[in-house]
Amino acid sequence: MIQDAGARPRLDSLKPAVAPGPSGHGHYSPGDAGTRLSLKDAQPPGFTRPRPSVSFPLGQTVITPNAAASVEHADVLAALRRHASGDWGELGEEDRAANDRALVEGTRLLSAFSSSSGTRFWIITEADRSVTTILLPEDY
Repeated sequence: MIQDAGARPRLDSLKPAVAPGPSGHGHYSPGDAGTRLSLKDAQPPGFTRPRPSVSFPLGQTVITPNAAASVEHADVLAALRRHASGDWGELGEEDRAANDRALVEGTRLLSAFSSSSGTRFWIITEADRSVTTILLPEDY
């Protein structure tokens, strides 16, 4: 639920989710005697192994008025869940590595996503983890 928090609305009831694993793929049963599957074999095409458990506080979660008007609520929540689990979205390798270092060093975290309508937006969690902001690049 988005509520007005002064000039910046807040998102309440966010529950970070951990990225799902490849459940349902590569099950072994006794009838498969002689068949051995490695985890590599059990992964569907294009599957990327989830990161080890990542956890950091989001703090107060806010969204700029421009982002609230441009990005569907469901897209925001899905992206926040991904961000909170260490999925940095549409960032390049250098920025992903910077975020991985930021988890250890306690510096700012940035993720980039596109909404279902194609609007690009960012999620920034401040270094002190007191606030996470959803914004459009032009809001920065």
